[in-house]
Amino acid sequence: MSDLASVSDAGFAAAIAQGVTLVDFWAPWCGPCKALSPVLEKVAADLGDRARILKMDIDANPETAASLGIMSIPALVLFKDGKRLDQRGSLHAAQIRALVEAVL
Repeated sequence: MSDLASVSDAGFAAAIAQGVTLVDFWAPWCGPCKALSPVLEKVAADLGDRARILKMDIDANPETAASLGIMSIPALVLFKDGKRLDQRGSLHAAQIRALVEAVL
């Protein structure tokens, strides 16, 4: 289980409304998603309060994933002040950090 905060369909818009937020779209049955979790936790610790990393279980919250066109997981989607800036698959810690820091 991850230490990162989870977000639901109902709370998604508010969760990404301000600041820089990276959302990890995942599912419990996804092996690569489970492998990515500790990497995201490390990046979140490195970034501190400059940006947030949230997790969204697409099985429990299918509406947001569908509305964003998420077709495969893991999917990392970067938002700034509610605006979608980028979407990537699984990345290494340095790549995730660089992606987020580029918009800080």
